[in-house]
Amino acid sequence: MIQYRHFRNTDPPALVDIWNEALAGRGSVRLRHSSPLERHVFCKPYFDPAGLIVAEEDGTRVGFVHAGFGPDASESCLSTDAGVICLIAVRPAYQRRGVGSELLRRAEDYLCSRGARSIYAGPRRPRNPFYLGLYGGAELPGFLESDPAAEPFFSRHGYNRVETSLVFQRRLDQTVNVTDGRFAAHRRRFEVRLVPRIEVGSWWQESVWGLIEPVKFRLEEKGTGQLVAHATAWEMEGFSWRWNLPAVGLVDLWVSENLRRQGLGKFLLANILRYLQEQFFGLTEVQTTETNIAATCLCRSLGFQLVDRGHVYRKVL
Repeated sequence: MIQYRHFRNTDPPALVDIWNEALAGRGSVRLRHSSPLERHVFCKPYFDPAGLIVAEEDGTRVGFVHAGFGPDASESCLSTDAGVICLIAVRPAYQRRGVGSELLRRAEDYLCSRGARSIYAGPRRPRNPFYLGLYGGAELPGFLESDPAAEPFFSRHGYNRVETSLVFQRRLDQTVNVTDGRFAAHRRRFEVRLVPRIEVGSWWQESVWGLIEPVKFRLEEKGTGQLVAHATAWEMEGFSWRWNLPAVGLVDLWVSENLRRQGLGKFLLANILRYLQEQFFGLTEVQTTETNIAATCLCRSLGFQLVDRGHVYRKVL
């Protein structure tokens, strides 16, 4: 008989086994031990053992679900108005036996007991409390299409798709040959600087990034040092093992509003790609929302290819 309970400190090795059996898609890091779970999940200041529910049969853990919350508007503390199902995994031998459904029901009960009035399935900024660095890629895009069981499962339980992210990748063993007539003027006026990103931002962003150490590429005006664009990069070590190529995630591309539509974002990214190639990285990934046509066109102009999609689902209580 299958029983359900909250997380215990002795669970991580078994959770690793469940993870590796159930999450075998391209967007899941293969875990060699439980340390990555400690770094990216259990050490978060808002981790609540009651939100991680384990299914077991005769002492053998067979599945788990993890539910949590996003931040308030100031990103200075948690908001329990909306809950998020961050992950659900069941060993293949126990699938289609109602284990996933019961885990989901118990996760929903947990979120409702904390005050949630709606529930999202799939972590995505800003509702991305756990698993950055272990699932999804450069960012948390919700549940990936490459995990095909997710959408029918959540649809069956009353969830509707509400957000879609596009996952783009570019191999760096190919020549970075980006031409644009505006680049000559940009080279005379601007320069790219690489700086450690010591402060990620709000309490929430600091917590989400955790032990990941991103760096920032700054596009600055020569002479004045004025910042006109920036992007953040981080080494995707766990995914590099999955994809057999050293990989880098690019996030948070920003261009000063009064300088947009002048090719500065393209200029910055082209320089970043060349730098990463010189550092012998083999792959880079970016994500953007399905509705951001400008970002999609920018990615394609730089040779990025669409490799996956991520979806977030919502259930109103």
